[in-house]
This record gives sequence, C-alpha cells and structure tokens, in this order.
Amino acid sequence: MATIAVTRRHDLTDAQWRLLKSLLPAGKRPGRPSQWGRRQLIDGIRWRVRVGAPWRDVPTCYGSWQAIYALFRRWQRAGIWQQIVTKLQARADAAGLITWDVSVDSTIARVHQHAAGARRCHQDRDSWLGPDRCYRTLRWPFPLRVRSPRLDQ
Repeated sequence: MATIAVTRRHDLTDAQWRLLKSLLPAGKRPGRPSQWGRRQLIDGIRWRVRVGAPWRDVPTCYGSWQAIYALFRRWQRAGIWQQIVTKLQARADAAGLITWDVSVDSTIARVHQHAAGARRCHQDRDSWLGPDRCYRTLRWPFPLRVRSPRLDQ
C-alpha cells in the first residue's frame, strides 16, 4: 500500500512509521484486505488515546471507529502493544537513549484513624455508654416530632 500523507500534526512521520512497521506482527487473517491501512488505524488509535475522546468520535480520516477499536482490542488481548513497547525500549536502551534512574521516596503520610479503617467505637472513649454499647447503636426512646409552621398558629 502506498504511503499516505500525514493529515494531522501528531500523526506518525514516515521515519517513525518505518521503525514501527518492522515491529508489527504479520497479518494472519485470510480473505479480503482491510479497507484501511494499518498506519491509518494506528494513527486513529493514537489520536483517541491522546485526546481521550470516545471511540465513536475518532475522525473518519483514520478509518471507521469500529475498525480502529477492533484492531486496538485485538492487539490488547494478544499482548502485542506490550511487545511493541518492550521492543522499542530495548532499541532505545541499546542506542543509549534511556537512562535508568531509580528513585525511592520514603515519605510517610499518616491518615486519621477513621480514614484508615479503625473501629469507630472504642471502649475507653465511650465508657459512659457501658461496656457493650456504642453511641451508634443508641436509639432515642421516643420519636422526634417536627413541628409544622401551620400547627403553631
């Protein structure tokens, strides 16, 4: 398939596509070839991931949203995206483009006991309720009545 012109500012350049094309799996599906090229579909996937829009809002210049989503999902289930990232990282590491700095943070953030899942009723704090009672289980002995303004007149 002939190369297509870059239609958007963030689409893959020819150099990027040549590098990525060598990492993609060979097509295994028999039958009629797809109406859209892989470069178009991958640019559509990249557009959707970058923008964060729903799949149905992918511009038609990238192909139908169903084809774009089907390719994304198929490769996601097969683990192809992870393989592509691993191969790209290996190439960049071999070229010395990645520095593997490790940073360890020892910051401690203490949380309030109610937010940390602690029990809400403590014997020492609620000793006035009795040993087996909690303020959450207490009930008012008679129902509260709300006075209506019309009855006051």
